[in-house]
Amino acid sequence: MNGVVAAVIFDVGQVLYHWEPRLLYERLIDDDRALDAFLRDVVTMDWHVQHDMGRPFAQTSAELIARHPEHESLIRLWGERFIDSVQPAVSGMPELVRDLYQRGVPLYALTNFSAEFWVPFHAREATLFAHFRDILVSGAEKLVKPDPAIYRLALDRFGLRPEETLFIDDREENIAAAQALGIRGHLFRDAPTLRRDLAALGLLDAIPVP
Repeated sequence: MNGVVAAVIFDVGQVLYHWEPRLLYERLIDDDRALDAFLRDVVTMDWHVQHDMGRPFAQTSAELIARHPEHESLIRLWGERFIDSVQPAVSGMPELVRDLYQRGVPLYALTNFSAEFWVPFHAREATLFAHFRDILVSGAEKLVKPDPAIYRLALDRFGLRPEETLFIDDREENIAAAQALGIRGHLFRDAPTLRRDLAALGLLDAIPVP
């Protein structure tokens, strides 16, 4: 990556924090095959993406319970304890965010996340998110990555020029959509690799500051 980067936009899930729905249920469903089946066939990713798109959990859960009444209590748990599935922070990322912030780099976030689930999660992680100037949450906007509209909205709301903006995400299709609009992209794998690329841009030291 070459040229001036004036701001950095982070994804949240699997970039700043691990997200693993299995954490919600592994203590409640003892049989691994039953647990796999529940995650695969009941609380599916196609079902959950509705929350990221802005549908209330009260609606999606009622529909799912109607199809799987035998799992009512487990389905309700998704809403009651969703933030328990988003942890811990990805190794090295809180330090990287801190270092960018201390360098004066403008930081933003763009996340596919339920608006109602976001509120308690953001409160729990307020220390890290205090480093960000603004955060765009898909569920609040009823737009999700990789829809080009959500990137245009982010650039407009954050007041950023695409060619001077670096977007960090763990999904190739999300990076490709951003790049199609002229935003620079980093496909996230781990903090050391990201730090190396940020150092090449002059935004960070290659070795973390103690």
